[in-house]
Amino acid sequence: MILDTKTSAEQTIKDLEEVVKKLHSQPHLTIIMVGDNSASAVYVRNKIKTCESIGIKATLLHFAQSWTDELIHEIHRLNADETVHGILVQSPLPSDIPAQEVFDAIHPLKDVDGFSSANIARLYSGDDTGLVPGTPKGIMKILFEYFQMTNDEWRMTNDGEDKTSNLAGKHAVVIGKSTIVGKPLSLMLMHAGVTVTVCHSRTKDLAIHTKMADIIISAVGQKHLIASDMVRPGALVIDVGINVAEEEGRKLSGDCDTDNIATIADITPVPGGVGPMTIAMLLSNVLLAHELQWKN
Repeated sequence: MILDTKTSAEQTIKDLEEVVKKLHSQPHLTIIMVGDNSASAVYVRNKIKTCESIGIKATLLHFAQSWTDELIHEIHRLNADETVHGILVQSPLPSDIPAQEVFDAIHPLKDVDGFSSANIARLYSGDDTGLVPGTPKGIMKILFEYFQMTNDEWRMTNDGEDKTSNLAGKHAVVIGKSTIVGKPLSLMLMHAGVTVTVCHSRTKDLAIHTKMADIIISAVGQKHLIASDMVRPGALVIDVGINVAEEEGRKLSGDCDTDNIATIADITPVPGGVGPMTIAMLLSNVLLAHELQWKN
């Protein structure tokens, strides 16, 4: 079955809108974009439009070109601006700009993408209650809802008691080891008591791993990487891949053979699956950043 995660994302955004209405001040997200990547421009417009639709102020700083020092100087200025609660540097950056150095310049409490080393270290230590990357956070929300759990139900108590009875012990195969999806997601799954296998471009016999999985999450960007004969009947497949077919009018597809897999397993679609939930989690992170800065 093809899962309807778009409706869930829309409801999440509506819930966030109600939170915004009750806040003492308006949350403010600043997005920095460097260059003229057409795909990035579309993503940025969608982020701004969705922010503004629920009452979050969104500002775009677009540099036709920039240098690392100039970019970091601008981020430090935004860090010091108390009216700015979230800072997002749109990826990808030009190849001559060291992305991690730029992400690390963002104050951890304003890092709504969760890419800074400080926030990554916090996640690595087992604390995923803070600002974590939006796509993994969105995937975890999809899992919560699929397995009918609340966020608190999967957290470990201080004495080690595992509350994740309906997710703990599941076997997930994560395909892709990027710092944006694969690595942080693997950590979050392990925190939830899931047994995780990470596969990548050097993995041999990928199907051997996927056939044993209760959950398959593919974030590679390779069309039809996952065929139906690689999926165990009854499994859950989450497709994070994005592929653009220029010869088909820029038609989007994911990593999976969706229609055939849907006959034997549950799967999220591309487009309209993980993408809308990622946007919802970005908004959630902006509100969390606003809250954390108010407390501090």
